[in-house]
Amino acid sequence: MELLNNIGSVATAVLVLLLLASLYSWTIILGKISAFSKATKETRRFIRAFRKATRLQEIAALAADCKASPLAQVFEDVYETYKRQTGGSGPPRNLTPLERSAQTAASEAVTNLERRMTGLATIASTTVYVGLFGTVVGIMDAFHGLGTAGAATLRAVAPGISEALITTAAGLFVAIPALVAYNQLTARIRVFAGA
Repeated sequence: MELLNNIGSVATAVLVLLLLASLYSWTIILGKISAFSKATKETRRFIRAFRKATRLQEIAALAADCKASPLAQVFEDVYETYKRQTGGSGPPRNLTPLERSAQTAASEAVTNLERRMTGLATIASTTVYVGLFGTVVGIMDAFHGLGTAGAATLRAVAPGISEALITTAAGLFVAIPALVAYNQLTARIRVFAGA
C-alpha cells in the first residue's frame, strides 16, 4: 500500500485502466464459463433425447426446453423450415431449404457463443502494452529523479523504478488470465461448432 500511495498520476491512471480491464475480462470469463457449462449440459440432454425419440414433435418439445444448447437451436430452425414446407408431416419435398436453414442456424449459434470474445482478446493483447506504458513513464520519472538529485542514489531512482515495476506486473496480471481464458473458451467454441 505504501508503494501505491507514492506513485504518480500517470501510473495511477494506468492502474485504474488495468483494474477496469481486469473486471471486464473476469465478467466475460465467468459469464462464458457459466453459459458454456449450461450449453454443454443441455446439449447432452438434447442428444440423449434425440436418440431415443421416435417422433419429431417429441424432439421439438425438448428443443424448446434446451434453449442454451446450440444443437437444439439448430434443430428448432430446421424443424420450423420443415413444418413450413410439409405442414408438419410427411417427408420433405426439397432438402435444399432444410440444409440452408441448418447452415444459417449453426452459424448463428456459433456467433452467439463467440459474443464478447473479441473484447477478451483485445484485453489479452493490449493490457501488456498499457502496463508497458506505465513502465516507460516510471523509468522516465526515475531518470528525472536522477537528474534532479544530481547524484546516482537509490533514493533518487527508487520511486520511478517502483512505479515501473508495479505497472508492469499489473499489466501482466490482467493480460495472462485473459489470454489463457480466451484460448480455452475458443477451444470450447470449436467443440460446439463441430457437434
